[in-house]
Amino acid sequence: MPLVEHLRELRSRLTRAVLAIAVFTILGLVFYAPILNFLTHPYNEMRPLLEREGIDTQLIITGVGGAFQYQLKISLVFGLLASSPFWLWQIWAFVLPALHRHEKRWALLLAGTGAPLFIGGAALAYVVLPKAMEILIGFVPDGFGSLVTGAEYFDFIVKMMLVFGVAAEIPLVVVLLNRLGLVSAKQLASARPWTIIGIFVFAAIATPTTDPLTMLFLAVPMTILYLISEVIAKLTDRKRGRERVDETADDDASPLDGPSELEGPSSVDD
Repeated sequence: MPLVEHLRELRSRLTRAVLAIAVFTILGLVFYAPILNFLTHPYNEMRPLLEREGIDTQLIITGVGGAFQYQLKISLVFGLLASSPFWLWQIWAFVLPALHRHEKRWALLLAGTGAPLFIGGAALAYVVLPKAMEILIGFVPDGFGSLVTGAEYFDFIVKMMLVFGVAAEIPLVVVLLNRLGLVSAKQLASARPWTIIGIFVFAAIATPTTDPLTMLFLAVPMTILYLISEVIAKLTDRKRGRERVDETADDDASPLDGPSELEGPSSVDD
């Protein structure tokens, strides 16, 4: 297509994506109460534990328009996440004609693997949230209360889920590098001790909390996923080695069949 047609198609697909986000954002406003209950469930689960220790904590919203801004922010994030399959498809459909068949296959494989890994990491963060907040708010000294604004609480949840979700993509990145031939299974095995140390350092820095328990909740799954990706890389290298052996065998020159006995020169009559 000419450039103008490409721009028209891009405009059309962007319009559809924005409309999808707007529709799901409106749904987020309609179903704001159950969404808010889902988000505040980790906090409500943690709060009685702190009350037993004598720490009074509660969620608050500040400012005259703070409640409306908070509702709008949550609804917009819900709209982006809920409509992500649709607007991601619009992006994919725009890029699809320019890809070769093997590139399409790899793109589908990456999307089909990366999305479940990210969702699994975000779900693990949601499970860890109550314990993480209990430890953090537990540093409040005696005689003090803890007031957590809605904006701070929502940002904390988003950061935790993003960190855990991105960290869950480690095996996908390692396998991709191995498939591209940039890293071999032997190199991964030799670098394993330093990689594990790096994972724990990343977990200590990336998690918003300062407690070792939350760090372990992030570092241990990352380590397991790295070991799984190392096994996949080993199997890939083994298969690649067999293919090379077969290609080499096909390229070998076949032996020439000759006579079993060499005939002597014929005699020449005088």
